[in-house]
Amino acid sequence: MAGMGLLAIKRRIKSITNTTKITRAMGLVATSKYKKIREKVDTNNNYLYEIEESIKQVCDNYEEDSIYIRGNNNNKKLYVVLTSDTGLCGGFNWSVANEIIDRVKRSKEDYNIIIVGQKGRIIFKKLNIETVAEYVEISDVPSQKEGTTIINHALNMYTSGEVGEVYIVYKKLISALKNEVKVEKLLPLNFENKENNSSDYVDIKAINEKTLHEITSLFLGGKMLNSLLHSKASEHRARMEAMGSATNNANDILDKLNLSYNRIRQSAITQEIAEIVGGAEAQR
Repeated sequence: MAGMGLLAIKRRIKSITNTTKITRAMGLVATSKYKKIREKVDTNNNYLYEIEESIKQVCDNYEEDSIYIRGNNNNKKLYVVLTSDTGLCGGFNWSVANEIIDRVKRSKEDYNIIIVGQKGRIIFKKLNIETVAEYVEISDVPSQKEGTTIINHALNMYTSGEVGEVYIVYKKLISALKNEVKVEKLLPLNFENKENNSSDYVDIKAINEKTLHEITSLFLGGKMLNSLLHSKASEHRARMEAMGSATNNANDILDKLNLSYNRIRQSAITQEIAEIVGGAEAQR
C-alpha cells in the first residue's frame, strides 16, 4: 500500500510541476505584453486628451442643430462591449459583461450589442442575447484601423437612425494596481462633466455639418483605439494575476504532496526496519 501511495504521489508531483512551468511561462509572457502595451496606453492618453479638448470647444460653441450634439430623437441604445479573444485571465470578461447584462435582459428591444472579442461572443451567445455585429481576433496591440472599423459600424447605425445613443463598455486601466469597468457615452457627444482647459481657439464659423461629421469620426476613432488599448492592457494585467495565483496555488499543493510523500516514505522505512529487527529477534 505504501508503495502504491508513493507512486501515485510521485506522478501527481510530476504533473503539477509541469503545470507550474506552464503557468509561470504564461505569466512572463503576459507581463511582457503588458509592459509593451502600457507604453502605448500612456502615449495614446495624451493624444486623446488633446482631441477631446478640441471637440469639446466645438460642442460648446456650435449653434446649428446637429444630430452629433443634440441627438436623433431615438431612445434605442447601442453598446460596444470590449472583451478578450483568449481565456485564462480570471474574471476579466464576466466583469465587463455583467455591467450591462441585467439591463439588456430587462428590455432586449431597447438595446443593441456589438461584441469585440471571442470570449464576449461566447458569453452573450450562452445567455441568448443577440448581437448586431461581432469583431474577433483583435491584435495584442490594437491598431487604428481596427478601432476605426468597429466605431464606423456604430456611427453608421447612429446616423441612419437605428439607434439614438452609443456607449462603450470596457475595462479601463486606472493605474498599475487598479482597473475599473467603464460605461462611457460616445453619442450624442457628451462632455458635461469635463472642464475645457485648452487655450486654443477653434474657428466655429469654418465648421459645417460635414466638417463636424469628420471631426466626430476622428474623435470616435481615437476614443475606440484608446479603449481597445486600455482593454488589452487590463486583460494582460488580469492574466498576470491569474497565472501568478495559479503558480502560487500549485506550489502550495506541491509542498503538501512533498510532505505527504516524505511521511509515507519515512513510515515505510520505519516499518521495514521494524520487520528486520523483529525477524532478527525471532531467530535468537
